[in-house]
Amino acid sequence: MRSRFSAFALRLPDYLLATWHPRARPAELELDPDTRWQRLDIVRVESGGPFDRSGVVEFRAFWRSGEDRGDLHETSRFVRDSGPWLYLDGEPGPA
Repeated sequence: MRSRFSAFALRLPDYLLATWHPRARPAELELDPDTRWQRLDIVRVESGGPFDRSGVVEFRAFWRSGEDRGDLHETSRFVRDSGPWLYLDGEPGPA
């Protein structure tokens, strides 16, 4: 999760696509050049250890775009077969 947040902050769409599970990966990814991702808070983690094949991360990612500020609250699912962790999907977090 932290590496994907960093990739959003550094605008690295190729890394984001490479760490997205193929069954859910978009064909392309265009990042908003005006959005500045500023901070990531991990709220909760389920599984995702060295011997797990799946894991869940609930997080809040804080952004700024011009004078606007906000956060993205999401619960993300990750899976792993024999390689790196891959982002599968996410659900909006509680308001």
